[in-house]
Amino acid sequence: MKSNFLQRAITGIIFVAVLIGCIVGGAVSFGILFAIISALAINEFCNLVNHVEGIQVNKRICILSGIFLFLCFFYFGIDPSQTGIFIPYLALFIYLMVSELYLKKENPLNNWAYAMLSQMYIALPFALLNVLAFHNDPASEFSSISYNPILPLSIFIFLWLNDTGAYCTGMLFGKHKLFERISPKKSWEGSIGGGIFCIIASFLLSHFFPFMSTGVWIGLALTVVVFGTWGDLTESLLKRRLGIKDSGNILPGHGGMLDRFDSSLMAIPAAVVYLYALTWF
Repeated sequence: MKSNFLQRAITGIIFVAVLIGCIVGGAVSFGILFAIISALAINEFCNLVNHVEGIQVNKRICILSGIFLFLCFFYFGIDPSQTGIFIPYLALFIYLMVSELYLKKENPLNNWAYAMLSQMYIALPFALLNVLAFHNDPASEFSSISYNPILPLSIFIFLWLNDTGAYCTGMLFGKHKLFERISPKKSWEGSIGGGIFCIIASFLLSHFFPFMSTGVWIGLALTVVVFGTWGDLTESLLKRRLGIKDSGNILPGHGGMLDRFDSSLMAIPAAVVYLYALTWF
């Protein structure tokens, strides 16, 4: 028990340090990190579904498509005029559909569905991090795009604080189950506690990074809390249906990439929708 806790702690510290370092380190390190994370997460997903009888998803093309989609959004964030960058991704997408006509696999319909899910559920949310990271620089006299690490980093800060707050308050006060059918340990009290932690953090972020108002920061925090929780439950439902405990073992003591980023797969798209709805960009 003690060695497992130490393993989890060391892995967690390294994981957080690498994530923060690469996001804050600049656009290049940010892009490289999340292109790799996208590939690893899609690889895990394909490995999981390919163990289901009758499923044979083209893992290599799914991974390549996910990496390319992230890089498309990355380049588009730097230069929004280059819409042609998405054409090769569309070609890969078409290949995934047409190839099933010739491969004569047992269940092409399920192969299509899971291949598309790998893109919509995993690749697209990571690609949308670029929408948060790149935006017009209001301080510039000319129209220019700048990399701002604070918004993508804030998503993960809110997710980490939500998990920590939910765990602590749930252990102390948790009585009413949030979603017992899927995750018996989650409670309403824990979720409220996680939300309070994030609201406090939003006040601090609005003080040190006032490019958004306090109200917008609070709204972003609550958006991440709600959709991050749904993201966690969604992956839990996926794992229950597949009969597994962890999506992988790449992170000792923490499972796989999908286990570590499950909440963000819902929180990132929701954050983008929220900020666009406020016409902040």
